[in-house]
Amino acid sequence: MRLPALLVEAFAERPCQGNGAAVVRLEEPLGDPELQAVARSLNQSETAFLLRANQQWLLRWFTPTCEVPLCGHATLAALLALGHWGELAAGQQLDLLSRSGPLPVRLDATHPGSGAIELPSSGLQPLDPPQDAQDLLQALLGEAPQAYWTSELGYRVALLSPSAALERLVLPPERLPAPERQGWVLMQALGGEPHPRLMGRPADYQLRFFAPGLGIPEDPVTGSAHALVAPYWQERLGRQQVVGWQCSSRPGGMVCEAASSGMIRLSGTGHLLWDGSLHLPGFGSCPETSGVRAGSSWLALLG
Repeated sequence: MRLPALLVEAFAERPCQGNGAAVVRLEEPLGDPELQAVARSLNQSETAFLLRANQQWLLRWFTPTCEVPLCGHATLAALLALGHWGELAAGQQLDLLSRSGPLPVRLDATHPGSGAIELPSSGLQPLDPPQDAQDLLQALLGEAPQAYWTSELGYRVALLSPSAALERLVLPPERLPAPERQGWVLMQALGGEPHPRLMGRPADYQLRFFAPGLGIPEDPVTGSAHALVAPYWQERLGRQQVVGWQCSSRPGGMVCEAASSGMIRLSGTGHLLWDGSLHLPGFGSCPETSGVRAGSSWLALLG
């Protein structure tokens, strides 16, 4: 089996920044063990798999260790891949069907390599900061969180003061408390100058994201995290549109705004790093998923 594949550095305005995501186009459904094996070999924070079925595009995401229900940067990568493969024209919108429901995506008609995706935002739920998380932040940054939340996505979110040295934080994955290992967002307002700039605009806030429980010690730029916290920043700043930055070792960011769908629209750019194909001798239809039959993981995306 030979499959078209590419790697996009998503939410990056220049090469070798942002968050790398592999995108694989399937010609027939593959079983979960095969998808996981490919993602493990490609070894990106996420690999997106696209499958055409019933005139619609189905989308799934796998880290090197597991499937995840939502991934922003790999969705942007999948959108840019469809444009690169000639499956989507500039300015055209479609829905990618995923475990998180239909995700509207659109290629930017005026800026090649750019696009917009819409992700659900489940909202932040206030939580008393767990003592072990407080102790860890106190030890690493010298301060306790100003506010703390959990979410339906499973991520926990800590608000830090603008003076916290978030960019310089070194966080050994093994020190994260168990609940935070499924996704820990550390965020802060940007104070002082200069601010990072994205698509010509200064960033309003920045964050970092750690998820060793998902096989990702640190994710460079995380669309699902920004979609989750953007409503907080919109309300705090009194604006419908805010710019989020991720100050990881591979920095990047996105413009976040409320969409008419009730979801959060994330706009950003991506860089195509490599383009080719995967050679997978011995891979083929899995009896469970052959023909996208009833009860399969793929058919579930069709609703």
